[in-house]
Amino acid sequence: MTKEEAKKCIKKLREEINYHRYMYHVHDKLEISEAALDSLKHELFKLEQHFPELIASDSPTQRIGGKPLPAFKKVTHASPMLSMEDVFSPVELEAWLTRNKRLYPLGIYDFYTEIKMDGLAVSLVYENGLLKVGATRGDGRVGEDVTQNLKTIEAIPLRLRVPSEKEISDVILRSETTKDPEPRVKHGILRFAQDDAHVVHHKILRALEQGRIEIRGEAYMSKKTFEELNREQKKKNEAPFANPRNAAAGSIRQLDSNITASRKLSFFGYALSGDLGLTTHEQAHALMKLLGVPINPLSEYCRNLKAVVDFHEKVYKMREKLPYWTDGIVVVVNNDQTFERLGVVGKAPRGIIAFKFPAEQATTRVREVRFQVGRTGVLTPVAVMGPVFVAGTTVKHATLHNMDEIERLGLKIGDTVILEKAGDIIPKVVQVLPKLRTGQEKTIRPPSRCPACGAKVERPEGEVAIVCSNKDCPAKHHERIAHFVSRKTFDIDGLGYKIVKQFMDAGLISTPADIFRLTKSDLVDLERFGEKSAENLIDSINKARKINLPRFIFALGIKHVGEETALDLANRFGTLRKIREAALADFQAVPNIGEVVAQSLFEYFTDKHNQKLVDDLLAAGVEVQSSYTLAPRRLTLQGLTFVLTGGLEAMTREEAKEKIRALGGEVASSVSKNTDYVVAGSEPGDKYDKAKKLGVKILSEQEFLTLFKR
Repeated sequence: MTKEEAKKCIKKLREEINYHRYMYHVHDKLEISEAALDSLKHELFKLEQHFPELIASDSPTQRIGGKPLPAFKKVTHASPMLSMEDVFSPVELEAWLTRNKRLYPLGIYDFYTEIKMDGLAVSLVYENGLLKVGATRGDGRVGEDVTQNLKTIEAIPLRLRVPSEKEISDVILRSETTKDPEPRVKHGILRFAQDDAHVVHHKILRALEQGRIEIRGEAYMSKKTFEELNREQKKKNEAPFANPRNAAAGSIRQLDSNITASRKLSFFGYALSGDLGLTTHEQAHALMKLLGVPINPLSEYCRNLKAVVDFHEKVYKMREKLPYWTDGIVVVVNNDQTFERLGVVGKAPRGIIAFKFPAEQATTRVREVRFQVGRTGVLTPVAVMGPVFVAGTTVKHATLHNMDEIERLGLKIGDTVILEKAGDIIPKVVQVLPKLRTGQEKTIRPPSRCPACGAKVERPEGEVAIVCSNKDCPAKHHERIAHFVSRKTFDIDGLGYKIVKQFMDAGLISTPADIFRLTKSDLVDLERFGEKSAENLIDSINKARKINLPRFIFALGIKHVGEETALDLANRFGTLRKIREAALADFQAVPNIGEVVAQSLFEYFTDKHNQKLVDDLLAAGVEVQSSYTLAPRRLTLQGLTFVLTGGLEAMTREEAKEKIRALGGEVASSVSKNTDYVVAGSEPGDKYDKAKKLGVKILSEQEFLTLFKR
């Protein structure tokens, strides 16, 4: 066979294989047997091996990469991959719609509903029709580049299909007529659809030839594949996966794409972005199908909330029979313009909501109650229960919070309880079943001494918690150091809870400062460590030496001081030195800090033991950097105090706070006579009423935005 003949044959084989991929994954139709399709792929592979110069990146044979990657690169999303708020009842769903209508009364409120898949959210970026980058959601703004792994998923097209103008016209006409049972051709809707289709088709062709299209969706593992995978895990004497969600996420984050390919994942698209001229979310779903991207066939257009509730009930009844896991449905305001006008509140668009299925519950017996010591010395009661499978995971423990909660529940050791995982996440004891008592149950009594060190416990006046009185309690030290290296503080990769305990037990560390004195030779002989792992951990520690001021303050584990208070302190004082030298009155003058927190801060920084800890950290090479730099050129808000209430459209509340602080202003959490401005977004709360009562100037969002243009 000549090269030219091979080129033609390869082209036909690719088209035939891609056609059958499209029919199977998008339309659920396999027109030839899997064996025949495999034979076509094998024929293509042999031809490409004979003529390697004809291999293209979008060839069906190029789904599995070669060498494993050393690590995943970071990818910044063009627009944030936001989360969703949850509702659990029709009443909460109605409240969501009422809020949106109050915010934007002129909006069009029909809906598109789809299954809330239980997998891993991913982004697929196509440039000139070819899959360029596939990434995980990550923190919403920055994810990991897992392109090679996503290419192994047959349901994901390597090159987008080119739809015809007639197909586009059918989509637009169908999406318009579904909203009105009466034929509307006589009102000109057909001509409108055809004109729109021509524009959309032109834009799609341009995007496929020399543009960018992003598709977001869910990579998931079917129940059948999950069961097969766990059977294989058992054969290899390896731990089974807890649920398909964990299995899918773990499969996508494999550095070796061959492992990902062996897991047989699938994919459904749920969002489409690009300059394509669409007007509804329903059209986006239909267009994804035309582009060769599978969407969940259960997705439905709903005229009103009654139809949404009916859809929710229908899916809930068939939940167990579905080939994949789901924990609810997603309800989207269908009209794109209305969706955009509703904006974002926090990290969730207002125009989308997750309508979850009822929280799963199960019964189990409380075998004992243990008290765990936290970093501040608080003893938290934890129920140890008979293992029970709830919402995809086996649960053995549940926090009981404090003795007041135990008293409220009327809980005794030996009781049968109802355990619930609200939102399929956090296990919680919600009810005791006293009628099942045998008479052998025991009253839960708080310990008089710390279970870790034996010191007496105390209950501070006015607090529900009981605490260990020993400042040198080893459990406190362990929890403090584990907090010190956690993700929101020094974020030392590889130094987790168990490793911290291992180092403490080995006598390598007794204070956080000791971490920065560790050397590779200290670690290589320890269990779980070798030359490479020891080297990696030391590298992580060295990278963590530079830290901004608010993270450093939070890392110290000061009582009553969380992330927000640490940020307030950093913004008020600017440097660690000024914080260490502050008097009680200085702390009391910080917005959002009350008497109790101010006293806690003052006691911490005047304590000789804590002073030595900070000195030791600095001596060990920790560099505490100011968390902000006030440019002397434009401190236009200096001396002004703002309070934010209600939702903002142009930015999140955190972004608004950052802008105010960057211009020298301060942000308070409550309105007082010292407040200069209250910024009122949508649905302002009690702060708005208090501002009016005190005569504090109230700014609309637009007035607020003009402050940054001065």
